[in-house]
Amino acid sequence: MDIMITLIFFGVGLGLIISFAEQLVKGVVGTSMGFGLPTSLLSVIFIGFDPDNLAVGTVASAEGVSGIALGSILGGAMVAVALAFGISAIAAPMTFAQVPPQVIAVQMLAVVLLAALATDGQLSRVNGGILLVAFGLTVFYLVRLGRRGLDIKPSGEVGHRLQKGNIPGKWPSLSLFILSLVAIVVGSEMLVSGAQSLLMRFQISDLPFGMTILAFLVSIKELERELPAARQGRPDISFGNVLGAILAFFLCNAGIIALVRPVPIDRAVLTFYLPLAFITTAVVSGFMLTKHIPRWAGGVLILLYAVFVTGGWFL
Repeated sequence: MDIMITLIFFGVGLGLIISFAEQLVKGVVGTSMGFGLPTSLLSVIFIGFDPDNLAVGTVASAEGVSGIALGSILGGAMVAVALAFGISAIAAPMTFAQVPPQVIAVQMLAVVLLAALATDGQLSRVNGGILLVAFGLTVFYLVRLGRRGLDIKPSGEVGHRLQKGNIPGKWPSLSLFILSLVAIVVGSEMLVSGAQSLLMRFQISDLPFGMTILAFLVSIKELERELPAARQGRPDISFGNVLGAILAFFLCNAGIIALVRPVPIDRAVLTFYLPLAFITTAVVSGFMLTKHIPRWAGGVLILLYAVFVTGGWFL
């Protein structure tokens, strides 16, 4: 494939994913509310819902490009948890009214579970099923905490859409959901195909490319959600986005991607990417337990992301 055609293919695919991701979420929210799902339950069931990374990771898994599939999980999570949250903390230090230890434990356990299942060198379909069951149990647990008084703010794409409002009715939402889903799948196919051609042409490994460049391009919108929330004095939204990203990426997305096709785990993932993701989650959790994220803490998170990006290329 000619380099210009490849770049156009890649760019159009990325554009379709980014353009229709918000429309897909609008369709999901409108359809769910149209069929009677309350906002409080909707915000938990779709916590951290990220159709962009999920679509790219699923298509990459189906085509056997494990580096991009894993990048949509670990790389995307690091953009949300380290880069976007870190920049938000530097711009506007955050103080939280409540940080339930149970919630912090849940997000740590999500990373631990994925790491434990990956130690044999593969995320199998059985592992994918385990991750999805764990996600379902987590949602059930958060719903119970909500009934006991924990205020779980809508996070991620769903929270962003609920804030904007302007949600169409049930049937228009269902039509919008189907149209957007088709567009995102087509865009993901184009993106992954273009990425494969670029990797072959420039003799680049798919693992660092998927973990860094592609994950950044697909996930940078996380900053668009977290930074304004921090500046507007709404750290609860930033907190919800971090929690949602960890649960969605490490449990839901990883589970679906592994169910589509078993994903081989490179040694670099076990020795570098996963440990660093665990360390980053532990650092974020530790800061959150103090109920205050100062500017220097944001700098620490950005440093961890920089290590994640640069270290992978050297490995």
